Amino acid sequence: MMVSKDELQRLIERGPYHKWLGLQVLDCGEDFVEVKATWREEWMANPDRKHTHGGILAALVDLGADWALTSRIGHAVPTIDMRVDYHRAAMPGDLVVKGRVIKFGAQFSACEAQVFDAGGKLIASGRGTYFTGPLK
Repeated sequence: MMVSKDELQRLIERGPYHKWLGLQVLDCGEDFVEVKATWREEWMANPDRKHTHGGILAALVDLGADWALTSRIGHAVPTIDMRVDYHRAAMPGDLVVKGRVIKFGAQFSACEAQVFDAGGKLIASGRGTYFTGPLK
């Protein structure tokens, strides 16, 4: 049950945190999603250095991976485990997150996501395991 770009945007906007992150679906398909996150001054970890806090980047990796699954099954799923690698500092500016399903399973699925800056440089990447079994 793949969802449309508009439906995925509607599902994302239901969450106040997602709204605060300024998430906008750029593209999606059965096993992938591409989302833009609109930069906010509150993302800065240190006003002197102006780089984005790692927690925001980790959240974007998780969201990209999770919403790749959502685009396939029509609802968000719980994260079981996640790993994030930070490649360079994210300076002020919008970020693009690309998530994809690596392995879809009846109980657990594996997904990955990458976060890019406006210039297309890889900022962070990660992989997660998500519960895709029946929700009770």
